[in-house]
Amino acid sequence: MNNTTLSASEHTGLASRVCAITGGGSGIGRATALALARLGADVAVIDRDLAGAQATAAQVQALGVKGVAIGCDTSSEADVNAAAASVQEALGPCDVLVNAAGVLKAASLEDMSLQEWNRVISVNLTGYFLCAQAFGRQMRTTGRGAIIHIASIAATHPTGHSGAYAISKAAVSMLSRQLAIEWGPQGIRSNTVCPGMTWTGMTQEAYGRPGAAELRGNAIPLRRIGQPEEIADAVVYLASDRSAYVNGVDLTVDGGFTRNLMSLMPRTAL
Repeated sequence: MNNTTLSASEHTGLASRVCAITGGGSGIGRATALALARLGADVAVIDRDLAGAQATAAQVQALGVKGVAIGCDTSSEADVNAAAASVQEALGPCDVLVNAAGVLKAASLEDMSLQEWNRVISVNLTGYFLCAQAFGRQMRTTGRGAIIHIASIAATHPTGHSGAYAISKAAVSMLSRQLAIEWGPQGIRSNTVCPGMTWTGMTQEAYGRPGAAELRGNAIPLRRIGQPEEIADAVVYLASDRSAYVNGVDLTVDGGFTRNLMSLMPRTAL
């Protein structure tokens, strides 16, 4: 019997893997970058907010692995291609891509301008496509790779006044599935993580209002809003060798909220 105990990094196979995280300057992206670094991965932090990316990269380096910060507008093909080249030069070919960059413009579809619509779609969907293309080329040189896209429970549950956000996230889910079947034969897996209500910079204004977090938390079976680190844990699983046969799935991480919808309906006498 083999009684060897594997370390966490050995168990996940993430040690020395090159991981690129878009939107890594804050929120779920930052939590993911740090979670991967703790398991020995080298991390490229990609964000429009270069200062935020640099702050995350410094925290990554403090964990004893390589960390680089790259300023990039992921909706720009030129920016993305340049960022991918920088990652390869600094760290080597990309093994793991986490598409976490995102924007939300609150608006009804009736009132949303074309400019606002295009901005949400360009970041939340086109940016994911561009990054998958650019970093996927590197993955094909090694014959392996894992791409994890941050979608949302809004992908399957439309939310009023969210403008193009829910629509973009639904499209991300299909993008991921398409990549899974097209690139699976080349050793590249593609999956999504669909967070429920989570504390991030994007949601701080809503959840930070008096009583808002408690009110929303009461609709969740676990009775609380999620933390970015809890979403990052799901990303780590899909990035790791422990999910080597998982491809084309949407992993919901929402404390059971979407399973609780019927329980939220007003009860009527039978």
